[in-house]
Amino acid sequence: MPGSCGMAEGWPASAASALRLCASSELAEKGRAIVFDVLHFREPARAFALRFDGRVVAYLNRCVHVPTELDWQPGEFLDSGREFILCSIHGAAYEPRSGRCLGGPCGRGRLTALDVFEVDGEVWWRSTRDTQPAPVLETQGSPSQ
Repeated sequence: MPGSCGMAEGWPASAASALRLCASSELAEKGRAIVFDVLHFREPARAFALRFDGRVVAYLNRCVHVPTELDWQPGEFLDSGREFILCSIHGAAYEPRSGRCLGGPCGRGRLTALDVFEVDGEVWWRSTRDTQPAPVLETQGSPSQ
């Protein structure tokens, strides 16, 4: 995050509330996604970010058809041709750039997009009123402060 001296050049104006997801280099083109925990309408949920056509996109990890996680293996969301996001349960296909349903039981729906951006080799996520960071839970045996 930018320090107290102000925002780094290239940062969106509302980036002050952004959270770092990963280094840009961790997201290979049409490769494995990073998966992270969020609260969506105050309920625990998972989200994911992946690189597609040179751009990082992020969505809730939830099929429009049935609220189940999409990935068929941890972090694996794309079909074998690496062109579509597929639901591992019923085969609903989504367009990775927009999250729009292209076929299957998802109808005219679209995945819930999250606001992500890249600055200085880092991927950042900006929370919204509806989707917030999940609280970090302490592991047993770790110091309480």
